[in-house]
Amino acid sequence: MAKYGKTGVTKDTPKNIMFGAGTIHKNLKYSESWNFEESIIGATSGGSKIKIVPEFVDIEADGVLVATKGLKVKVGETAKMEINFLETSKELVKSALIGKEGASSDTKMDLIESKPDLEDGDYLENIAFVGRTLAGKDIIVIMDNALCTSGFESEGENKKEGVGTYTFTCHADLQGDCDTLPYHIYFPKPNL
Repeated sequence: MAKYGKTGVTKDTPKNIMFGAGTIHKNLKYSESWNFEESIIGATSGGSKIKIVPEFVDIEADGVLVATKGLKVKVGETAKMEINFLETSKELVKSALIGKEGASSDTKMDLIESKPDLEDGDYLENIAFVGRTLAGKDIIVIMDNALCTSGFESEGENKKEGVGTYTFTCHADLQGDCDTLPYHIYFPKPNL
């Protein structure tokens, strides 16, 4: 139990500790249940990082020399997932390069080539992280209109697996609200 000056652990602590690497999903949806199995992208190694950061401007006023409540304005935000994929799939590489299918003369190989312009289809409907608490409850982070903004980099090393790091960035939709990003974080309700 929690004790002042010694520990903040309570009976609810296990419900609030996320444990493990979680899983990464493409186009995760809820329709009576989540499509976890169908949407999983692949294995990771070294975990993943989620970073959602609001952007602020401090209004400068003569005589105000420190950050001051009421003179700070939220002017934007960024939302990104950095994922260390153990698997290198054609779709993942194509997404990272903003590439297109090419015509290969080798009938045993698919070909990815560069293309000049970004298209709507280059954005994933969403990319999602699903983690679990020690109590076995899911915590889900979904970022809509996700675009791989890191490119593709691969480094082979003797006696080691190749892990590619990919950064997916959340984008607003021109047809929607352009002052906030379409990310969604689902937490389990207490006592359920």
